[in-house]
Amino acid sequence: MREPPLTAWRGMDLLVLRGTEEIDRVPAGEIDRVILAYHRAGETPGDLAYALIDTPTHTLLLPPATGIAGRVHFERQAFWAQRPCVYWVPATRAPLPRALRGGWWLLSRRAPSYQRVPRTEVQAEIDRWPLEGPQSWEQRKWERIVRSRLLQPWTRP
Repeated sequence: MREPPLTAWRGMDLLVLRGTEEIDRVPAGEIDRVILAYHRAGETPGDLAYALIDTPTHTLLLPPATGIAGRVHFERQAFWAQRPCVYWVPATRAPLPRALRGGWWLLSRRAPSYQRVPRTEVQAEIDRWPLEGPQSWEQRKWERIVRSRLLQPWTRP
């Protein structure tokens, strides 16, 4: 069985690696949008179902095992704060387009595998998803804290 791919930053490029072999490279400046599909509340990287990275010409599907949650959430925070391009969607409301599903099993429970497809093949379906954002991990965390407050601040009438 092949090693699962991993992600890593090298300079300003996001790499997809299998072992030490580079199988894909995305310059940070070409990232138009990152979509994080999540299970449960999406509060931790462990809730990630998959991530999509849109470039001008392609869409990359990255399964959680690539470590992309950490690369998007926790590494390069200044980069993500300057670029409001991270969106969130519940995985139950974001079925993968046929071009990204792979395999023949319609009811497969496997995690999706790494893929790169032309953006035009999947864009129409993805545009129908109820995206939340743009919102960095930090912004999402603070919004969740505000929503969970039991008592709202008191204001004078």
